[in-house]
Amino acid sequence: MKVSWRTLPTVLLEDEVLDKAFSRARKAADRVDDSDRVFRVRKQMNRMVQTAADVIFNQFTDLVNSWPSLDQSPQFDVAMIDACVGCDDYRHNLSMLQWGAKRVNSIAAQNSKKIVRTGRTELMHDARKEAYGRISSILRQVGPSLLWLSEARETLKKLPTISTDLPCIVVCGAPNVGKSAFISALSSGNMEVNHYPFTTKQIHVGHFFHRRLQHQLVDTPGLLDRPMIKRNAIEMQAIAALENTGSLVLFLMDESEHCGTPLEEQTNLLEEIKGLLPETELLVVTSKADLLEPQPEMWDEVIAAEKQWHDEGSEGDPHLPLLYDHHGRPTMSATEFVGMDAMRLEIVNRVKSVRDIDPLSLPEGWYRRDHDIEEPIYKKTRDWNRRE
Repeated sequence: MKVSWRTLPTVLLEDEVLDKAFSRARKAADRVDDSDRVFRVRKQMNRMVQTAADVIFNQFTDLVNSWPSLDQSPQFDVAMIDACVGCDDYRHNLSMLQWGAKRVNSIAAQNSKKIVRTGRTELMHDARKEAYGRISSILRQVGPSLLWLSEARETLKKLPTISTDLPCIVVCGAPNVGKSAFISALSSGNMEVNHYPFTTKQIHVGHFFHRRLQHQLVDTPGLLDRPMIKRNAIEMQAIAALENTGSLVLFLMDESEHCGTPLEEQTNLLEEIKGLLPETELLVVTSKADLLEPQPEMWDEVIAAEKQWHDEGSEGDPHLPLLYDHHGRPTMSATEFVGMDAMRLEIVNRVKSVRDIDPLSLPEGWYRRDHDIEEPIYKKTRDWNRRE
C-alpha cells in the first residue's frame, strides 16, 4: 500500500467538531413538520440527537480510515512514522477516535429511547440536553488526540513518497559532504544546497530516467558518528531510509574534510552503515573531487569522454571512464559536473545487478490461472473433433 501523506484530510479540533455536529442538528430539527406538538417535539429532539451523533461518528470514522494502517504500510513508512511522531502515539490517538465514535453512538441510542418513551415535552428536551452534555464530555476526552493528529499531519505530510516498485538509491554520509548537491546535479530533485551542516532537515527524493526507467534518489539528513540512542529525529529519518529502502546505498566521503567532520569519524560512520545494512549493495564514493589535492589523474580524460558522449546525443550505454581518487575510490564533482555521467551509469549498472527483475512477472497479489483458461478451450476443441 503506497502512502501519500499530502492527501491526509484536515483534522477538525474539539470545538470545530461540536459546532459542526450541533449546527447540522439544528438544521435537521427545523425541517420537521407535524401539526401535533408532542409528536413534533419528539421528532425534533430525536433527530437532533441522532444527527449530532451521526456527524461525529462519520467525522471520526472517516478520519481513522484515511490514515494509513501501520499493519498494512511498507516498513519504510512505519519506520518514518516512528522516527517522526512515534508509532505508539499514532496507534493510541487513532484508537481514541474509534472509541469516541462508538461512545457517541451509544449515548445517542440511549437518549433516543428516553425521548421516544415519554409523552412529556419537557422530558424530551431534558433527554436531548443530557445527550449533548455527554457527547461534549466525550469530545473533551478525545480533544487531545484530535490536536495530536492535527500536529502530526503537518509533520507527516512533509514526508516523501517512495515507490517500492522503482529502483531506489539512498545517498548518505556525514553532514555537509555534498549529498544534496550530488542529487541536484544528477536528478530532477530541487534540493536546498548550502555550505553549513544539517542543511537537509528531512528526507527528499529526486529522480532521473535511464532508458525510460525512473530511478529514485533519496537524500538523507547528515548522520553523526554517535550511538543510535543519542540520535535525534532528523538522524532517525535517515536511519529509516537506510534500513528499509534502497536497491543501492551510496555513501559519500569528503576526503578534503571541508564538511567539518574529520575523516576518522566519517570512516567510523561508514563501518556503522555496513553493520546496519549487511545485505545491501554499498558503493563508497569520494565527493568534492574538485577540492582534492592532488587533482585526480584522469580528470581531463573523464571530461573529454563525457563531453564527447554529450556531443553524440547522450544515447546508449557507453563505457565512460570513472574518475578515481588517490585511494582508488570512485569520485566526482557535483559543482563542476565532472564524473557525474560516468557515476550515473555506474549506479544504473549496480542497481541492475542487485535487482532481480523478471519482465514476465506479475505484481504481488496477482496470479496466473492459465489452466482455468486453457481447459475450456481444450474441451471445446475435443468436442468439436468428436463431432467431425
